[in-house]
Amino acid sequence: MTRLYQTPSQTVGPYFAYGLAPTQYGYSFFKSLFTPVLAQHHAQGEHIRITGQVFDGAGNTINDALIEIQQCNAQGQLLQTPAQVQAQGFTGFGRCGTGTLEGHHYEFFTVKPGASAAGQAPFINVCVSARGLLLHAFTRIYFDDEAAANARDEVLASVPAERRATLVAKRSSKPGGIEYRFDIYMQDSVKGRETVFFDL
Repeated sequence: MTRLYQTPSQTVGPYFAYGLAPTQYGYSFFKSLFTPVLAQHHAQGEHIRITGQVFDGAGNTINDALIEIQQCNAQGQLLQTPAQVQAQGFTGFGRCGTGTLEGHHYEFFTVKPGASAAGQAPFINVCVSARGLLLHAFTRIYFDDEAAANARDEVLASVPAERRATLVAKRSSKPGGIEYRFDIYMQDSVKGRETVFFDL
């Protein structure tokens, strides 16, 4: 029996997931330009897994969100050329949809970024696309084991103190290695406080 695939005639959010991460969604005849794997085995730095879920205002997981991340390498540098990517085994950019993984979660395999400038904490830029969002939302991931650097970071300091925790991923040791948990809340709900999003 021929498998029928969904088409662009649906709402904006789901189409982004299928269109930008086709391999993950079973479209084997299209290749994803970017995947959840940012770092190859030989990439320098501490190899980590970043995972989480995206929640709506009712506290339910969103099963058609697309998460994109962009970050520096372990030395705090943004890669500029394909040659650098090839040599370092690190892309600096990744995509993952929430529609195919258990519990509607996302995951990225990368290295922990270094600080890109004095006075900045290590961070990862995050872009969220989902149903009902005509414009994507931007946020950041900081790391809970970088407390001193986080306290000096000007961007994090600009966020009201009671909301900064929504930008901080929690570190844990798992059998597969180091994991950081970062859940994204599109609105306040019984499950959690709305993640801070930035107006860019």
